[in-house]
Amino acid sequence: MLDMEVEQGRIAGIIGPNGAGKSTALNMIGGTLLPSKGKIVYNGRDISRTPMHRRAQYGIGRVFQENLLFKGFTALENVLVGFHLQRGKGLSSIFMNTPFGRGAETALQEKAREILAFVGLESSADESANDLPHGKQRLLCLAVALAVQPRLLLLDEPLTGMNAVEVDNMLALIRALKKEKGTTCIIIEHNMRAVMGLCDRITVLNFGRKIAEGTPEEILNNPLVAEAYLGAD
Repeated sequence: MLDMEVEQGRIAGIIGPNGAGKSTALNMIGGTLLPSKGKIVYNGRDISRTPMHRRAQYGIGRVFQENLLFKGFTALENVLVGFHLQRGKGLSSIFMNTPFGRGAETALQEKAREILAFVGLESSADESANDLPHGKQRLLCLAVALAVQPRLLLLDEPLTGMNAVEVDNMLALIRALKKEKGTTCIIIEHNMRAVMGLCDRITVLNFGRKIAEGTPEEILNNPLVAEAYLGAD
């Protein structure tokens, strides 16, 4: 059972041992899984049965564990896909000479380039996503999620496979989203140092149940959390 509330403009972390239910919880918030009972309320709206694409239109963005990108598309085209899917447009409108494409694509390209500049990929806009190194692919995943113009951003292990410099850069971007845009974030991450330094509040799961919740300091000093990770004496 998970009872969790996240205040607007805050960064909330979900941690726990492997198999604790962290990704399952995030999948239910994002809409890739539907809960069998209980409610998910977002901005006063019950979205428990709302499909994932509709949640994106409500302003819920997602960065997955894997680099889910259109590998044959450029970085810019991937961000454009995020824009069009958020608006319910088909992929054909991005690349075909349709009235929508002729009328709106220039403005969207400018917005896409602004997002790429924000995450530090402006110079890689015309590179194939498949040719980007892993760290830049993670940044591109973030850029695609930002095309939704999220009020709530779900981050599932965004630091996976990154070196120390890339980790610091990603953490700085997440902090900037909170400070500059007021974006609410929920993050799952195994890098405990990063989680403790980033999050306002942390929820700890074990075997699908919440065993602790509080500030990073409270979580560090909670004996139930230590037992869940290290085992009882």
